[in-house]
Amino acid sequence: MPSARFFLHHPDPLTREVARGYAGGAFLMDNGGGVAWYAVERRALVPLTEAEGLHVARRLRRELGRFEVRVDTAFADVVEGCRGHLPGAPERDGEWISPPLAHMYTHLHGTGLAHSFEVWRDGELAGGVLGLALGGAFIAESKFHRLPNASKAALVHLAAHLHARGFSLLDAQIQNPHLARLGVYEVGGKEYRERLFRALGQDVSL
Repeated sequence: MPSARFFLHHPDPLTREVARGYAGGAFLMDNGGGVAWYAVERRALVPLTEAEGLHVARRLRRELGRFEVRVDTAFADVVEGCRGHLPGAPERDGEWISPPLAHMYTHLHGTGLAHSFEVWRDGELAGGVLGLALGGAFIAESKFHRLPNASKAALVHLAAHLHARGFSLLDAQIQNPHLARLGVYEVGGKEYRERLFRALGQDVSL
């Protein structure tokens, strides 16, 4: 996978702008007024291993092996699942991934910046995580499920996948009770920027 520097100086203006925004600690959303940059004081980080604090409940652990992991094989479906528009995926309470932002993700997938991390069962897409990869940082934008526990399984498998490939940062952006139960924790802006800066310097592959 290309280095963070490749995306920060990418010939495509949109890819370059988005990479630089995320490298600066911001992220994109559309809260009804168009796609815009946002930032929060505290960022939610996912531990990459259980030794680092990732919590895998007994029931979820039993189910992990029932999912097949794939990367970037159903990007469009993962985007639609995260929007609540994929058959079998729960509808969302509010749609911050608007059509323009969904189109932007598709463009960024084409240039190699945006990715889908997927879990499959019996040949069917069960859930997944949408995110951007910059150096050793994976910024998770959203996740979805079509089967019980599939989004949690996707996040746990993603953490293991990133750890195995030498990534150092899995950013879930904003904390919520579901993430907290997995051991996701918050850090302040200064610590987040320091950890992001170190991750951007890593040469790893998704």
